[in-house]
Amino acid sequence: MAYDRTAMLKLLRPAMTRILTPLGRALVGRGIGPNAVTAVGTLGTVVSALLFFPLGQLTWGALVITVFVLFDLLDGVVARLGGKGGTTWGAFLDSTLDRVADAAIFAGLILYFISRDDTLMASVTLVCLIAGALVSYAKARAEGLGLTADVGLAERPERLVVALVAACFSGLGVPYILAAGMWLLAAASVITVGQRVVAVHRQARQVERGER
Repeated sequence: MAYDRTAMLKLLRPAMTRILTPLGRALVGRGIGPNAVTAVGTLGTVVSALLFFPLGQLTWGALVITVFVLFDLLDGVVARLGGKGGTTWGAFLDSTLDRVADAAIFAGLILYFISRDDTLMASVTLVCLIAGALVSYAKARAEGLGLTADVGLAERPERLVVALVAACFSGLGVPYILAAGMWLLAAASVITVGQRVVAVHRQARQVERGER
């Protein structure tokens, strides 16, 4: 997959997996499966985002959410150590709940901006939410048609890193960083949607020419 070759966070995944392996082994020993880990991670992310961010607790929110986001790696570790590997249901559940978690994070930031009467930044963050969902949908729809859509500037890990780092430092008093992060994400996400549309269009035309 193109994403495996190009994602900025690829080098971090093996290191994080090694760090999470002892915890994963402990969970497996207690009979806790990967789907439960996925559900807990999503629930924790949703509650944290909608609790901390609207109250202006950006740093605490970002830190707590980061812990729960790591469950996205932990569920894979648990699946591997449990000897079951990934299942079709587990893959579907993980992808679906990822969308829920992402929506909660950006919804929390939208509520934060609304509470401060910053309509412009609330709108920009809404673009981040919608475009991010379209990035994921474009890939899923392409794969459902037997095509691929792995290209683009802003995959899910990059979007989460930018949003959470910007929120964390904004809470520490760094000026303009949250606004800059949201503008950057909005632009990168929209561009990514465009890149995926173009990529799928090219593949579809190639398939159609081949059929003729």
